Amino acid sequence: MWAWINVAVLAVLAVVTTAVYVRSVSPAALEKKIGPEAYTVCGRTRKIAMGLYLLFFVPYVLSAFYPPAPFPRGFPWPYWISAVLGVLIAVPSTVLMLVGVRDAGEETLLPRKEHTMYGGVYRYIRHPQSLGEVIAMWGMALLLNSPFLAVFNVFFLLPYAWMLAAEEKDLLIRYGDEYRRYQQRTSLVIPKMDRWMGRDER
Repeated sequence: MWAWINVAVLAVLAVVTTAVYVRSVSPAALEKKIGPEAYTVCGRTRKIAMGLYLLFFVPYVLSAFYPPAPFPRGFPWPYWISAVLGVLIAVPSTVLMLVGVRDAGEETLLPRKEHTMYGGVYRYIRHPQSLGEVIAMWGMALLLNSPFLAVFNVFFLLPYAWMLAAEEKDLLIRYGDEYRRYQQRTSLVIPKMDRWMGRDER
């Protein structure tokens, strides 16, 4: 019973966190309603979303140690295999996420109207932070030796898709044709090979 209550809390936090984050990535749309103050409002909302995201990981980790029936506590192979695979997945994906944070700069937490479009890794992929987070969660499921979390992570792709769609919509309002051209020469989450091979359009 306790395990399923924890899962219910986990699911509610996933939805609430996503909804708050979606509001935080819509400053351009909100500006049409309340003016330039929208960026400050979205900055505050983004911080709330980050706080909720950290809170989300409490029931997330607990569900690994107290999985709901009928999920077992552990994969059907030695833990060292899960640990090695988890590290191989979690380390590079976390690095990708952190590189995205670095290249986005203060925009990660504080959207600014005067902020220009990103460089760095964003020349190859439009949402490196989200991609890194999603992949890292599978690494975490392996490190926690949790079949339940491996399954939960599949369903958690839906909130990420919602967040990306909202962010893309607002960036089009914010940057207009410049962002449309950017969309044409980059991919949402999987880098185009010609960009990596130096045949990018400028």
